[in-house]
Amino acid sequence: MIPRRGPDEGDVRSRPNPRGTRPRTKRHPEHADAERALVIGVDRGRYAVLVAPDTPQERAVTAVKARQLGRDRVVCGDRVDIVGDTTGDTGSLARIVRLVERTTVLRRTADDTDPVERVIVANADQLVVVTALAEPEPRTRMIDRCVVAAYDAGMDVLLCLTKADLADPTPLRETYEPLGVEVVVTSLVPADGGPVIEGLGRVRHLLSGRVSVLVGHSGVGKSTLVNALVPDQFRAIGRVNLVTGRGRHTSSSAVALRLPPRDGWVIDTPGVRSFGLAHVRPETILAAFEGLAEVAEERCPRGCTHVAEARDCALDAWVAEAAGPEAEARAVRVDSLRRLLAARAGD
Repeated sequence: MIPRRGPDEGDVRSRPNPRGTRPRTKRHPEHADAERALVIGVDRGRYAVLVAPDTPQERAVTAVKARQLGRDRVVCGDRVDIVGDTTGDTGSLARIVRLVERTTVLRRTADDTDPVERVIVANADQLVVVTALAEPEPRTRMIDRCVVAAYDAGMDVLLCLTKADLADPTPLRETYEPLGVEVVVTSLVPADGGPVIEGLGRVRHLLSGRVSVLVGHSGVGKSTLVNALVPDQFRAIGRVNLVTGRGRHTSSSAVALRLPPRDGWVIDTPGVRSFGLAHVRPETILAAFEGLAEVAEERCPRGCTHVAEARDCALDAWVAEAAGPEAEARAVRVDSLRRLLAARAGD
């Protein structure tokens, strides 16, 4: 009978490490040789970037996001560092390894209760709200929301009123110019070879030397405006549904286009149907309404919510102190503020 023996180290079989023997580390390469680039388009995980923009070495490169960036979202207007094949040759592919700190971030949420922020663009310094005066009818609540979002992002606001050949722009001018919002008006006028946009020169002047993001409902004439500003970059033009009065989406992703002759950038965005403000604090909404913030701070009781049902809110007395057109203008501004505050609270 063979005596039993106890187990020894030879009985243990070790499996080879299929991932190699190098110890894991959280340290990432520094990528000291990375090149700085500007993101000008995003399409299904591929990023169109411009390396060394506005220099003799400028070139377009296709890139993907490196795994080390995790869930950090790269959007149009971002400045990034890239490595790999940065030649821009056909079939080449670079990697985005760093996001440069953003100067501005324009965000929105799906609605006023959605906690998930959606970054629209980065590093733009002007928000251009494109609104048709007719077909479709202007939506002042949408304009108000864009003004608040721009204020929250630290951006200037330009209100571009299109289709002035169909309706009078005066009421909207009188509503938003007192808020410090720059207003420009365009219209289509007949001409040899087809209609042209009257007021385009003024729009071009206000966009010159800046990075401007265009936002608006579908069918308001945004793509028509972009095609006129950047003639060599065709953007599909939508039509308005005669039953619903709404346009259809024609742009599926944001894209940055250079204004000729190398005089700033316009970022065209897909048409939006909503502009949620769940990410914006109520005090930021109040601050966006120049004049109202000062009245509220000086005259409202502490903790006042400024909504219509708020007791002793000084905004009501401020409206009552005026008369005629001034009282009407004040009432419009207070009503707009309260609509946004109520929507932000989910009421």
